[in-house]
Amino acid sequence: MTDLPLLRYLSGSDVTALMPPVAERLALAEATLRGLTGGADLPAKIGVHPHVEQSFGHAMPAYLAGGAADHTEDRLGMKWVLGFPPNAHLGLPAISATLLLNDPVTGLVTAILDAGPITAHRTAAVSGVAIRAFAAPVVPGKPRAALIGAGVQGHSHLPVLGYTLPGLDLSIYDRDPDRATALAQAARTTPGIASATVAASARDAVGGADVVVTAASFAAPSDRQQMINAWLAPNALVVPVDYATMCAAEVARDAVLFTVDHRDQWLANRDAGQFENYPDPGPMLGEVLDLAARPIGRIVAQHLGTGLADVVFGTAIAAAAAARNFGITLPR
Repeated sequence: MTDLPLLRYLSGSDVTALMPPVAERLALAEATLRGLTGGADLPAKIGVHPHVEQSFGHAMPAYLAGGAADHTEDRLGMKWVLGFPPNAHLGLPAISATLLLNDPVTGLVTAILDAGPITAHRTAAVSGVAIRAFAAPVVPGKPRAALIGAGVQGHSHLPVLGYTLPGLDLSIYDRDPDRATALAQAARTTPGIASATVAASARDAVGGADVVVTAASFAAPSDRQQMINAWLAPNALVVPVDYATMCAAEVARDAVLFTVDHRDQWLANRDAGQFENYPDPGPMLGEVLDLAARPIGRIVAQHLGTGLADVVFGTAIAAAAAARNFGITLPR
């Protein structure tokens, strides 16, 4: 009889300790984006909506075939992610998530991971791949970037921004000035970031920026899509990771390139009312990473986060945990 594979639990602190360095995170994100263009099997997020206002629960299964004939290098798993915005007033995380990894040959669960740190860092890494591919050329050491939102995603984007835009001047805005100040202080000690300032408004932050990342928290419908074309530099790269919370439909509509991480998932979210007045997206990010030259003009690279990114990152982290004997082995 074949021995059952070990079942390992990794806490949030375990996952954070095993998170690969920025360069490897970008490589995992790029592998995800390329996998999404062919070979990956994943549905749009399967959602439920509990009684709490603006809350959600999303199931995000994903499968990606690997290179081995015996399928041992395949990646298989699912993330279960919950969003409860009122948690912020309780001192609790507004977003929480658990990742299940399965043996691709037997289907048995092999690992259970706290996916909070994975969600944060895989999202920032996908932004990093887009920045590396589409940030407009600037004088070396003089890039300008804006970061809207000083929550978890704001913090996870700092090392990626410093790595992909070395020497950058970063402008930060958050509705909570204290959070913005704390993020700016963290940015000043982040490798690659030359300076960080707190802007008085979102428009002040993005004005003249070469790269704009929007990671704002939930907003009422009347406060959504405030960032319009007039705010932005002509050749800016805009990377919205907050759906349409900040970025107006006209920015995507008038961009020389409007690309998303996964077209079917993005269209399903638009059908559900998440992207009012947005146009159809162009090619997926993984389809345009090898362009011979960056298109001249404004580019919008919007990514919603896919279960495949979590599974790709989680598989790498689980392998590192096994090699280093991290986590707790659970009985079956």
